[in-house]
Amino acid sequence: MAGLQPAAGLVSAFMLALLLPSAFLPAQSPPPSGTQAMYNAALESARHKFQHIQENAQRQPPDPSPTVLSEREVNTYLASRDVQLPAGIQRLQFTGSPGIVHADALVDFDQVTAGRYRSNPLMSLFRGTNQVQVSAHASGSEGTGQVHIDSVAINGVQVPRSALEYFVDKFVRPKYPDLGLDSTFQMPYRVNQTQVGDHKVTLIQK
Repeated sequence: MAGLQPAAGLVSAFMLALLLPSAFLPAQSPPPSGTQAMYNAALESARHKFQHIQENAQRQPPDPSPTVLSEREVNTYLASRDVQLPAGIQRLQFTGSPGIVHADALVDFDQVTAGRYRSNPLMSLFRGTNQVQVSAHASGSEGTGQVHIDSVAINGVQVPRSALEYFVDKFVRPKYPDLGLDSTFQMPYRVNQTQVGDHKVTLIQK
C-alpha cells in the first residue's frame, strides 16, 4: 500500500502542530492482540478512504461529497506500516474537538536533534525521551490549510514560546521551510475544505 503514503498528508497537514517540536510522524508499536480485529477494520477503512481521495482528485470535477475520517482511522493509519517516516516519536495519539487538535506522544529528542544542542540554555528542554502534549487550532478553506500551535508541554510543563520558536528555527525550518508555530499551506489532492470536529476530520474536494 505504499502508494497511499502521500495521502497521509491530507490529515498530517492539519496535524503538523501535533508533530512539533519534532516535525516527524511516528512508527508506532502494533496494537495489543485483543484489539487486532478493530485495528484491522480501522486500517482497511482508512486505506479505502485515502484511495478514494486520490482517485477523486483525478475526476473532472471531483465529487464534492464529504469524506469523514474518524480519530481511530487516522491514528491507526499513521501508526501502520503504510507510513514509514523517521523515528523519534512513539505512541502518538491524536484527539479532535471542533477546530482544535490535540496530541500526546513520547518523543526522543536526542534522535530528533542528533545531539546538536548548541550552547543555548533553551535547548535544555529538548533532551532525552519525554512525554509531549500539543494543542493546536487547525482549519482549511478555499484550498488553503492553516495550523496555529496554541501550546506545547513536556512532561506536563508548558514550554515557553521563545523556546519553541528557537527549536523550530534550528531543527524544523531547515528541513521544512513552510512549517512553524503558525503555518499556512496549500492542501493536496484538490481538497478545498477541511474541518476538525469531535473525534473526526472532514475533507471536501472541489
